[in-house]
Amino acid sequence: MTMNCEDYRQTIAEDPNFDDGDGHLSECSECRTYRDEMRVLDVKIGRALALEVPDLVLPDLPDLENVVSLSDRRRLSTPTWFAMAATVLLAVFFGVRFIGGDGVVYDSLADEVLAHVSHSPMALRVTDVAVSDDHLHEVVPANIAEMDESTGLITFAESCPINGHNVPHLVIQGRYGPITIILMPDEKISSAIALSDENQQGVILPVGDGSIAIVAGPDEALDEVQKKVLKSVVWST
Repeated sequence: MTMNCEDYRQTIAEDPNFDDGDGHLSECSECRTYRDEMRVLDVKIGRALALEVPDLVLPDLPDLENVVSLSDRRRLSTPTWFAMAATVLLAVFFGVRFIGGDGVVYDSLADEVLAHVSHSPMALRVTDVAVSDDHLHEVVPANIAEMDESTGLITFAESCPINGHNVPHLVIQGRYGPITIILMPDEKISSAIALSDENQQGVILPVGDGSIAIVAGPDEALDEVQKKVLKSVVWST
């Protein structure tokens, strides 16, 4: 049975090496491009995770006779000191190498939102293929929010982790490119938070007891998008 675009892209996003969709690919150039982009991204991620661990170099051992004095006159043996030093060095090494990766603690909600969008390039595709209503309702169930279609053409919808909560991550097609919308019903903020880095601009808006992040390219007019989003989303709780 031939797959549709949504099913194929979800499958290839989960497994870039999936090759059972030839029937669909023969008819859809956009999905062929999407598959190629995902495979290139998969190779880049694999290279980034292939860490080259340098040889462990221990510091010179101190003169334990003059440094350690225990009440029972026992002293640390060389193997004990070796193990302690190795543990400390490994902890420092891996702490430095893995900072900024999965599990990193961000300084602010704004930093986490920008990082999440930057790390999701597969979502930021220019396309006129909308996600299905059924899939959209799975990602934005009625117990989270009610969302009408006035926001724009929704071309990506997935549940993603933000600050320990799985929240709806949506993408609509804007005037100059894709626009990310992240619904965060559990992230209450007192006032709007501006978002900005070298490639993106945006804002986190307070909405009731939650907030909504909107992130776009530098040329997009956010005022118009904000009005549409605020009008189209209503929290269910």
